[in-house]
Amino acid sequence: MAALTVYEVNTCTTCRKLAQLLTERGIDFDSVEYHVTGLTEPELRSLLAKAGARPHDFVRARDANAVGVDAAALDDDALISAMVASPALLQRPIAVRGDRALLARPVERVLELLDS
Repeated sequence: MAALTVYEVNTCTTCRKLAQLLTERGIDFDSVEYHVTGLTEPELRSLLAKAGARPHDFVRARDANAVGVDAAALDDDALISAMVASPALLQRPIAVRGDRALLARPVERVLELLDS
């Protein structure tokens, strides 16, 4: 298992840019296509905790509006439930290394995980 895990969507331009950056630097990583596999509530809560983030920090507002979710009106628990039910609501890519995670936007942010 690689020391770095990336939660991504393979059709996402930013996710592809992150994969290219990591490949060019010779950094091995595991890929999780969470929109296909889904995330459980405990998995999502763990990602958020590792990032020190709230669900609102990781929501894709445009997609929330598209599926009729008013993310701003939801509390954390309700938003987490919505993200688990509809993984497209979760921003991407998310990089995880050990007990730290971050939203890799811009993709160079992933280097913060690798430098520590």
